Amino acid sequence: MDNEYIVEMKNITKKFPGIIANSDVTIQIKKGEIFALLGENGAGKSTLMSMLFGMYEPDKGEIFIRGRKERITSPSYAAELNIGMVHQHFKLVSNYTVAENIIMGREPKGKFLGFLPCVDIKGANRQIAELSERYDLEVNPSDIISEVNVSTRQRVEILKMLYRNAEILIFDEPTAVLTPQEIDALLRIIENLRDGGKTIILITHKLDEIKRIADRCAILRRGELIDVLDVRTADTKEMASLMVGREVSFNTDRKKARFGKNVLEVSDLTVLNRDRFPVVKNVSFNIREGEILAIAGVSGNGQVEIANAIAGLMKIEKGDIRLLGKSIRELSIRERSEAGIAYIPEDRQEMGLVLDFNLRDNLSLKKYYKKPFADRGIRNFKQSEQYGKQLIDKYDVRCANSTETVVRDMSGGNQQKAIVGREIEQEGVLTIFVQPTRGLDIGAIERIHKQIVQERDSGKAVLLISLELDEVIDLADTIAVIYSGEIDMIAPAEELTEKEVGEYMMGVGGKTASSKARDSREAGIKAGEAI
Repeated sequence: MDNEYIVEMKNITKKFPGIIANSDVTIQIKKGEIFALLGENGAGKSTLMSMLFGMYEPDKGEIFIRGRKERITSPSYAAELNIGMVHQHFKLVSNYTVAENIIMGREPKGKFLGFLPCVDIKGANRQIAELSERYDLEVNPSDIISEVNVSTRQRVEILKMLYRNAEILIFDEPTAVLTPQEIDALLRIIENLRDGGKTIILITHKLDEIKRIADRCAILRRGELIDVLDVRTADTKEMASLMVGREVSFNTDRKKARFGKNVLEVSDLTVLNRDRFPVVKNVSFNIREGEILAIAGVSGNGQVEIANAIAGLMKIEKGDIRLLGKSIRELSIRERSEAGIAYIPEDRQEMGLVLDFNLRDNLSLKKYYKKPFADRGIRNFKQSEQYGKQLIDKYDVRCANSTETVVRDMSGGNQQKAIVGREIEQEGVLTIFVQPTRGLDIGAIERIHKQIVQERDSGKAVLLISLELDEVIDLADTIAVIYSGEIDMIAPAEELTEKEVGEYMMGVGGKTASSKARDSREAGIKAGEAI
């Protein structure tokens, strides 16, 4: 029967210390549909699907696969039921090849010299190449994982499922770490999988993606099922308000900017990568008090390296960086932080947090050695505890065990909220946001956008680096577009259309327009200096 339920999860409840992750949730998924789970960060989406994949067992409730009641005790048993899952943080061995990762645990057997047992790697490569071509996944089986980009790693995870004959495919926040171009490609792949007879469960908080490819959508809020909607007839605003529990604004209200003196001056900046290749080439720009300058560009064009060079994470090959008129080129990372630079990095897990520390210690990372958090080298844990609770409440960081929560156990979105809160509370003169809303739900995005504007309205200089063009257009006072390591255009945001910025990002902006934009920017700087 075409409309039979391939997955039924009935009255599922799952508790962890201090939190109810899922409360009496019932969902029914039809064979061959794309079924989306929509909810805020920490709403219980991943926990629910982790039970379907055998990583947890429910405290209460029942799971039926193809009409048969199952107790899914492990991922290996889930695989026997033809269930596969691509996790938000990939589970690959970095020094193995693509093929070795895909076949791990299911290695095809061959005979060396006709009688010695061995792994048939040639046969595996051939089979993986065929799978890759059939589903338009484009991987080279012999590539080393550490040498391929994020979107390729994700395709490897998908191929791992397909190699194991998965029919029910769970994607956990699959677009959280992808560029807009990679997102488009992945969504086409998911549609191809559905058209090939697979059942897709998509965990996400991105409404545009759900509207584009999902058939039905279940909305979770704080662990409870709120509604199940037909995506074709559902209104985006209705979905957003059901997810967050209030009306959500899709545009950020901003007052007219009031620019002050220059806070950051970047002059002829050149930065080399590990191979001594210039990834930032002679870049110059200024940011004034009360100004949001956004650098727009396709991923990999040098924008993150600019931010890292300002924060002290990468060495400057040539040029200078001045903060409030003083060169910071020779300052350490801590000295730059104490000079007034707050930094929200692109990679929250590698650079923003110490994952095995608790939330209290992560929130006080920039203050733990100063009074009142320490006195003569002795830490005041009570002060850190109190400060941590204030930030958890102020920035809506959702965690199971308050300040004692180990950060590794938190959702990616709540990890991000913790970093944003810690850095904003530095109360410096320059705040750098790199991909600040990556992986966040619409309610958290709205909140962080307001916080970015508040930073600007309080007189701080703000550097925003984002791959989201609508985010750049919505927030920026001034837009710089980077292409191949060079700033191709800088202009007041009000003078640019989204189409023009997109053209510059792709390297096809007109030189005449670029000259006009630079003239306009220089005129704006002079006007700001005259205030």
